[in-house]
Amino acid sequence: MIETEDLSKAFNGFWAVIGITLRVEAGQVLAMLGPNGAGKTTTVRMLTTVLRPTRGTARVAGYDVLTHPEEVRSVVGVLTEGHGLYPNMSAEEYLDFFARAYRIPAPERKRRIEELLEFFGLVEARRRRVGRFSKGMRQKLALARALLHKPPVLLLDEPTSAMDPASARLVRDAILELRSNERAIIVCTHNLTEAEEIADQIAIINQGRIILCGSPQELKTAFREKARFRIRFAAALNGRGLSLVEGAELLESGEDWLIYQTSRPEKVNPLLIQFLSQQGWPIVSVEEQICSLEEVYLWAVEGGIKHGH
Repeated sequence: MIETEDLSKAFNGFWAVIGITLRVEAGQVLAMLGPNGAGKTTTVRMLTTVLRPTRGTARVAGYDVLTHPEEVRSVVGVLTEGHGLYPNMSAEEYLDFFARAYRIPAPERKRRIEELLEFFGLVEARRRRVGRFSKGMRQKLALARALLHKPPVLLLDEPTSAMDPASARLVRDAILELRSNERAIIVCTHNLTEAEEIADQIAIINQGRIILCGSPQELKTAFREKARFRIRFAAALNGRGLSLVEGAELLESGEDWLIYQTSRPEKVNPLLIQFLSQQGWPIVSVEEQICSLEEVYLWAVEGGIKHGH
C-alpha cells in the first residue's frame, strides 16, 4: 500500500529527509517517532504529493507520487499539523464542502457526514462555527474530514494532539478500528505509549534518517544484547552469599530478590533455577525485565545508534 525507496528531500542544500525506505502493507499501522525537525512531516508531505522528492521513489496505493499525483490525493486521507479548517463554516458545512470536493453522491454524502459527526461526538456542535471550537474539537473535525471518502491510506500527523484523555482514547480506538486488510496507516506521534499501543511497526527518525525500524518487541530486543530476569524468593536473603551458574551475571539484589542477565536464557535459565532450588532457595517467581519503548527511543536518538549504521 505504501512503499518508499531512498525517499529524500533537500531544501537549498539542506537534507531534511535522507534515504527513507519503508513498506507498509494493507492492514498495518506504522508509527513514526522522532524529535521535532526529524523529518516526519516532510516525509508525509512527500507521500501526499505536497512536496516533490529530491530523489528516490514513493508509491501510495499503487500510484507513483511523481507521475500520478492526482490519483494519490484521491486515495489518501490526511491529518496535518495545520488543519486548514474554515472558521466561519459550521462543522456540517465544512464536511459537506469537502464531501462535494471528493464527488461523493448526495445520499451517501449526507449519510457519511452523519456517521462521522456521531462517531466523533460532534452532533450537538454541528451548526456551531468551527472558529468557536476547542483545539480537541478541531482535531476531531479534521479527522472526520480525512475519513470522508473512506481512503485506503491514512497519513495522520499527531492525531491526538491537544486532546483530553477521553478524546485521545476515542481517536486511538478509531485508528485500531480503521485498520483493515484494505487500508494502510502511518501515524506521526510524540506519544510513545500511543505508538506502542496502535502500531505494528515503529520507525524512529532522527536528522532525516530512519535509525531504527521494527515491531515494538523487535526494537526492545535490539536495545539490549542480553536478556534480564528478576527472581523473587519466598525467604529473605539476609546477606547470605548467593552464587549463580556460568552464563548468568548478577546485576543487583534486594531483600528477597535479585536481577541477573544472560545472553543464553534458553540454556542458562533452567540450569540456574535447578541450581538455586538445590541450594535451598525457595523461588516464588522468575520474570523477564522488558525494557520500555522510552528507553529504546532515548538510546537511539541520543547517540546509541550512529547515523548511516
